[in-house]
Amino acid sequence: MKKLFSIICAVILCLTGCTAQTNKTTKKNMNDKKVLVAYFSRADENYNVGTITKGNTQILAEMIGEETKAATFHIETVKPYPANYMQCIDVAKKEKYDNARPEINGDVKVEEYDVIFIGMPNWWGEMPMAVYTFVEKHNWQGKTIIPFATHEGSGMGGMDKHLAKACKGSNMLDGIAIQGSVAQNQQAETKKKITSWLKTLKF
Repeated sequence: MKKLFSIICAVILCLTGCTAQTNKTTKKNMNDKKVLVAYFSRADENYNVGTITKGNTQILAEMIGEETKAATFHIETVKPYPANYMQCIDVAKKEKYDNARPEINGDVKVEEYDVIFIGMPNWWGEMPMAVYTFVEKHNWQGKTIIPFATHEGSGMGGMDKHLAKACKGSNMLDGIAIQGSVAQNQQAETKKKITSWLKTLKF
């Protein structure tokens, strides 16, 4: 009986040790990846937060970049959107209906990274067209992509599905959507949400 008990204890210890080692290895492997945070964000006058100097999505991007020690790339259009909110809406809606690809400033070699976080505001359930401009420049085969978004009540709104379709050959992990007014005005709470989410992704 004592011998049987000893064997059972040894098996339990072995299984526990193996599980712990697997979790540790998974986290280590994710932290060893080369990570990029690419995002589109607009400051100036925004819905529900007034005129701001830093876009809602940029706030999330900087938090993610800090937590993951990632490189960052701000997707910016060559022709800026109007500072006035209603005028910006007019331009952005026309781009959406025209399926436009506005020219963007610069680029980053996505192909050199393993994991790419891609962030954007929810514009009528669609990614800003400038994000398509960026995405369509690159080969996403074998890349891990992770979406994040800001919104004012509509969550991700299907943008993750649009992104997955645009990034052909990639593997998408669970994203996060945070209300823009929360990101802008409750940054301590936002940071907690970001940190908790990243832990589920093994960062």
